[in-house]
Amino acid sequence: MQHILEFQGISKYFPGVKALDRISLKAYGGEVLAFLGENGAGKSTLLKVLNGDYQPNEGKYLLDGEEKHFRSPHEAIEEGISIIYQERQILLELSVAENIFLGRMPANKFGVIDNAKANKMAEEIIKEFGMPISPTTKVKDLNIAYQQMVEIMKACSRENLKVICFDEPTASLTDDETEKLFQVIRKLKEDGKIVIYVSHRMSELQKITDKVAIFKDGRHVDTVVTKEVEEQQLIKMMVGRDLGDIYKNLDRDKKIGDVLLEVKNVSSDYVKPVSFTLRAGEVLGFSGLVGAGRTEVMRAIIGADTMRSGEVWLNGKKIVNRSPKEALDNGIAMVPEDRKLQGILSNLSVEGNVNISILEKNANNLGIISEKKEHDQAEKSIREFRIKTPNRDKKIVELSGGNQQKCIVARGLATDPKVLILDEPTKGIDVGAKSEFYDMICAFAKKGLGVILVSSELPEVIGLSDRIIVMRSLQISGEISAAEASEDKLLSMGMID
Repeated sequence: MQHILEFQGISKYFPGVKALDRISLKAYGGEVLAFLGENGAGKSTLLKVLNGDYQPNEGKYLLDGEEKHFRSPHEAIEEGISIIYQERQILLELSVAENIFLGRMPANKFGVIDNAKANKMAEEIIKEFGMPISPTTKVKDLNIAYQQMVEIMKACSRENLKVICFDEPTASLTDDETEKLFQVIRKLKEDGKIVIYVSHRMSELQKITDKVAIFKDGRHVDTVVTKEVEEQQLIKMMVGRDLGDIYKNLDRDKKIGDVLLEVKNVSSDYVKPVSFTLRAGEVLGFSGLVGAGRTEVMRAIIGADTMRSGEVWLNGKKIVNRSPKEALDNGIAMVPEDRKLQGILSNLSVEGNVNISILEKNANNLGIISEKKEHDQAEKSIREFRIKTPNRDKKIVELSGGNQQKCIVARGLATDPKVLILDEPTKGIDVGAKSEFYDMICAFAKKGLGVILVSSELPEVIGLSDRIIVMRSLQISGEISAAEASEDKLLSMGMID
């Protein structure tokens, strides 16, 4: 029997927002169906309706011809539906095996949890995925890529699996890890599972999907056969305009100023001594494989990790950053890679997130914060960064990933920094929003900021940077100008010997 998932006229409303507008489409077992659209187009919202996180205001969905109405993700899982969201849903304090079998740990005849059996079962799954991790390792001790793979292994290990949905699964994975995931997806397809794949990486869609369902402004535009539609046509369908060569259209005046930042032999417990300079008005790219140490260098610079050696100089003056707050006070702002855990303050509004780093700036001599100043700053940020939100009081978690990211960037810029560090700023963001981010980065550089861009997307690093530093094995392996750089060269410089 071929599994069929069908959405019929699904609509979902939030205050001031129509997130889904009469969505109707089908997904079939033995096929990989991509959901493609800009951030806020409705892709993740539809998955959350399917998963029981949200209840639709109109319409219904059917699995194998039978209407379903899940009131919670647990009910969806019980019916064979697993969704792996872009933001991880794992328990960091538990082991790999405990996460994989959470809620269904094997027990002995006395009802006592059998950890040894769980570890053995997890070992088999880990081996099938080709992951170099132990079932007894706590998930918090794994890097982001391996944490993501643990969540994928958890979903794939369920025996009653009928539908599995991947929401930006490769955002934190290396090329090798991505290929291992694709092997798993091909096996799921061969087994007749319904596979829904949400991604903004066009090259991935060609490799792994059979069909693409395009979303725009909460509506289902069309479903097409992947190989029958060119990439530029897909982009035009999802953004409503032709973006052309996204990098050639960038507005850069290339006026590079004097040395702004000097990093001299900086090391931490997580990275070997590193030295480099950054000039005013320059975009300095950092390339390298996942685990090469790029993020760790930035964390040491801003005081998120303790510096074990070295010095940081800004505008010819030595500075000491013992915390990210001190780095902000000294003129260095960082937008972190992990938006959920290190970026947004999920319990606060857009206004609260934008203003959290400038409370002192918004306060009077008595320490009383001016609501007017906070309102004005939030409205300014919404306007300048084109944050799509009904109002400044909207909870940030209710915005799309791209708009959450804009809020974090706006927060950093509100402190008037001299140096802006962007760690994977476009991860999980659609091509249209990426274009906006690229324009913003160029605008920052034109204003004289020194911008450090850490990115795993090689075209992005090459297209935006003036110079590129490549890291390998927790240290710098080389430097190259963007004019001389190519994907092959950067990969060669970043590969472990």
